[in-house]
Amino acid sequence: MGRRSERLSKQGMLASDLAGEGDVIQVVSRAFDVLRCFEGHEARLGNLEISNRCGLPRSTVSRLTHTLTRMGQLVYLPRDQKYRIGPSAVAMSTSMMRGLQLRNLIRLRLQDVAEQLPGTVGFVIPDRFHLVYLEFARADNALGLHETIGSRIAMASTAAGHAYTAALDDDVGDALLIEMERETPEAAKLLRPRLEDNRRFLREHGYVVACGLWSPHINGLAVPLWSPQYQTFVVVTIGLLSAMYDEKRLHKEVAPRLLDLGAAVGSLLEGGDGELFNNRLERKALPVPNHHNKMIKTEDTNELEAGARRPRSARSVRARDGRR
Repeated sequence: MGRRSERLSKQGMLASDLAGEGDVIQVVSRAFDVLRCFEGHEARLGNLEISNRCGLPRSTVSRLTHTLTRMGQLVYLPRDQKYRIGPSAVAMSTSMMRGLQLRNLIRLRLQDVAEQLPGTVGFVIPDRFHLVYLEFARADNALGLHETIGSRIAMASTAAGHAYTAALDDDVGDALLIEMERETPEAAKLLRPRLEDNRRFLREHGYVVACGLWSPHINGLAVPLWSPQYQTFVVVTIGLLSAMYDEKRLHKEVAPRLLDLGAAVGSLLEGGDGELFNNRLERKALPVPNHHNKMIKTEDTNELEAGARRPRSARSVRARDGRR
């Protein structure tokens, strides 16, 4: 694998790439910044609103929205003098999601946990300084968080974000934090003082907690997993009302279930390219609990043997295969 591929494998998104440096064309990076402003198919934004959201000059935004409209990524609404997501962007995202059949299996695993705990259980993937819900589940009586597929949550103020940054190699995580300090300094102030403790706790226990950061009424717990499909860490996480689940109860009652969930989802991710996802979608029992205060990781096999998996020690992203 060439140097370029090795560099990208190290964390999936290099901090220098995020800043538009190196060999990443800045205009492409900025175009994606514009598209990220549209959270949901119904979002309607003008150039000034987009400029305020992504921190780009209005003149730059105007040129980008004009180009993206010609490409079909955006649609201009003359009556409102605003833009919305265009048919090309919708078609592209729909095509990509249709291929992710493992999401159906993951959703079933999340629902298993949601039926046991009155919170919102999610499967999220990183996007710059945020994470995006690819799947979620909640019980009918769940209170508190009400995220949906496509919802974005901040890394700095959520258990999922703290788990993700703690799982990265130290140098990669530090570089990401430096970029966060440049672009969103207030968010970085929440993360920096907790990063080392999160790394240590993750190595020892396999999960991370964050209590009252996003809201004083919400406590969260999250387990990071290496995804061969995305070549980065993804996270399974849960948010619960702090009045019902204090930190002690998170460790005692929630952590074992999230670690089991991590083992099950990790097995699905590892086998994501196998025949299982071409010809059947089954619902299997969660793996037998086997907690030894280790981080959940997956082995190099295409077989789905969740019951036989053992929790593995934490591995951060490395060049070539993203592991160590």
